[in-house]
Amino acid sequence: MTKLPPSVIEKLKSYLEEDIRSGDLTSEITVPPEAMGVGTIFSKGRTVLAGVQEIIAIAEISGLDYEVNAFEGNWVSPQEPIVLLRGKARTLLGVERVCLNIVMRMSGIATKVYKMVQAAREVNPRIRVAATRKTTPGFRYFEKRAVRIGGGDTHRYALDDMILIKNNHVAVTGGVANAVKAARRSVSFSKKVSCEVRTLQEAIEAIEAGADIVLLDNFIPQDVGGVHEVLKQRGLRNRVLLEVSGGVDEDNIKDFAQSGVDIISSGALTHSYDSSDFNMLLSIT
Repeated sequence: MTKLPPSVIEKLKSYLEEDIRSGDLTSEITVPPEAMGVGTIFSKGRTVLAGVQEIIAIAEISGLDYEVNAFEGNWVSPQEPIVLLRGKARTLLGVERVCLNIVMRMSGIATKVYKMVQAAREVNPRIRVAATRKTTPGFRYFEKRAVRIGGGDTHRYALDDMILIKNNHVAVTGGVANAVKAARRSVSFSKKVSCEVRTLQEAIEAIEAGADIVLLDNFIPQDVGGVHEVLKQRGLRNRVLLEVSGGVDEDNIKDFAQSGVDIISSGALTHSYDSSDFNMLLSIT
């Protein structure tokens, strides 16, 4: 049985409705209504698997039986059967593309996340690699779940998760210190206050004003290391979590990971990945 929340089940239903609309014209012409079959979903390349729960949910929505042969978060090999769907052949063909679209994208994200997390942790075992809100409208839940499956941190799901003061907020309030203090006056103790900064001085101001997290935005690794050292010297480093974001990719993530930060956040995890290639082979029973 699927473990997905009801709101996500409704979203999957809408994806099916979007694709099927009034009916599958081709299958209704070529496939007898009584035909039964098995749809075997497999990867065409080596990938970290994500999206199995979504396939299960689609099967349950559509009245199909299913057999799961691989676990999310594990590497799967080319041609390895992932999920077997059983039921009416017309139904199998009707859900095929939605199932594949989801598992392809989620597995692509999980694979990219896994590689970046492993690279970062080779030099800093305690580092967190986090996604951002640079996600596809309407598909965020699945992208964020894929990040988690790949071993990453989901960061904020939405704007109400935490206070994240960015440069536009700073501009409106008249400076980093003013923005952080305004947040501290109003926000519940249960919400962390993070502040994006562009210079060492802004980082110091944010910490002294009471920020929980300082986000170094668009710094190069050498400059991040310099900020880290200055904050240590001034006794400020242990008062905050230090996060870096902007321009992080597989080529430089190790440099950022050994610069002294606690968190590396990267929008590339959900907007610049390669989808994994999956297929479904239908056999009539």
